[in-house]
Amino acid sequence: MPTRADEPERVALLQGTLDLLILKTLVLGPRHGQGIGRAIEQGSQDALLVDHGSLYPALQRLEGRKWIRAKWGTSDNNRKARFYELTPAGRAQLAREVSQWRALVSAISSVLGAEGSKA
Repeated sequence: MPTRADEPERVALLQGTLDLLILKTLVLGPRHGQGIGRAIEQGSQDALLVDHGSLYPALQRLEGRKWIRAKWGTSDNNRKARFYELTPAGRAQLAREVSQWRALVSAISSVLGAEGSKA
């Protein structure tokens, strides 16, 4: 069984970033918690680490804000699981967060680019 020490170097996610990635993942349709985590990791070519200790509290937080809703269902391996889906309020929040994220990336890129090649 591999351990975290055996994994390639991965980046832990900040809380707000995880919320954004969960919302974005659910645009593609309902998923259970493990499916959301796997989709984020695979979408980042395994560069991002989604820790279950962060994922499930984030799902509860997003559900509390009415940005996602959960329903019980059966997973592919025939187990009972909660499936999360995006709400209309969640879609609106996703649009706001994507806009804010792009502005932040642009600002950071401007600062980093100001140095030229002096890293």
